[in-house]
Amino acid sequence: MDKQGQEMFLDFILQRVQEGKEAEAKEILLENFKKQNEGTFSMDDIQQFVPKMISLLKPEKLDEVQAVVKQFSGNFGIK
Repeated sequence: MDKQGQEMFLDFILQRVQEGKEAEAKEILLENFKKQNEGTFSMDDIQQFVPKMISLLKPEKLDEVQAVVKQFSGNFGIK
């Protein structure tokens, strides 16, 4: 994912997290973006990322975010 895609994904997620959880979500996302840029982002990172992000999201936004994350992870050949 290029820098513009990362920024769009970051904005998308931050608009859907619970109030007061934005900083924590941003930190998690930025760390994952750093790993992507370095080429070290792995399936293990995705498996850790998903439960953390689910706990930060507004419950009513979960389905919407899961659909986007599935598409996002598909870009890495992970289904």
